[in-house]
Amino acid sequence: MLIRKGAEADLYSEEWHGLDVIFKKRAQKKYRISKLDLEIRRSRTIRESQLIHDAKLAGVPTPVIYAVNIASTTIIMQQIRGRRVKEALDNLDPRDREILCLHIGELIGRLHKNGIIHGDLTTSNMIVYDSGKVFFIDFGLGEHSKETEDRGVDLFLMKRALQGAHHLCAEECFNTLIKGYSEEIGADVAEEVFKKVEEISRRGRYIAERL
Repeated sequence: MLIRKGAEADLYSEEWHGLDVIFKKRAQKKYRISKLDLEIRRSRTIRESQLIHDAKLAGVPTPVIYAVNIASTTIIMQQIRGRRVKEALDNLDPRDREILCLHIGELIGRLHKNGIIHGDLTTSNMIVYDSGKVFFIDFGLGEHSKETEDRGVDLFLMKRALQGAHHLCAEECFNTLIKGYSEEIGADVAEEVFKKVEEISRRGRYIAERL
């Protein structure tokens, strides 16, 4: 059953060998040369499955990958049953929200410390269980990098997502998140990344003013 049609891939909820799974299939792009399109979809499928695996090894909860079909550019993975952080965050009491954001910051720090850039950090791509365990999903735009610029872009996307979807508590959430991030990755590295986030923010404001 199709549950989400995305710009890059479609998600299907299925039963597979007695398991509830997600089939993530990268759709063909008609505007690209067929051979090139297949090559891009295959490389992105391999890269995403590797990133999900590496994130798990780094101690960041991610779906279990059961199979990768390179020919059909499909990843078959565990279906995570929980609430998206986007749906949960605004309804939490302040203390629980603080705990959740601190934990999310630690997990992002763990990713970055291990050279993993998520590429689309939003509260829609995080699923929380009632126990407080948070899973990161959708590494389709991710990459391996320890560059300060890439880390800064990741956190800038998170900041912008909070401002867009959780504007009433965005500043509070982001400040708590960066506290957890700093504790995980180290204060010196974190300071450089936060400087980059501010630089990226200024770039965005400058471009908007010029337009």
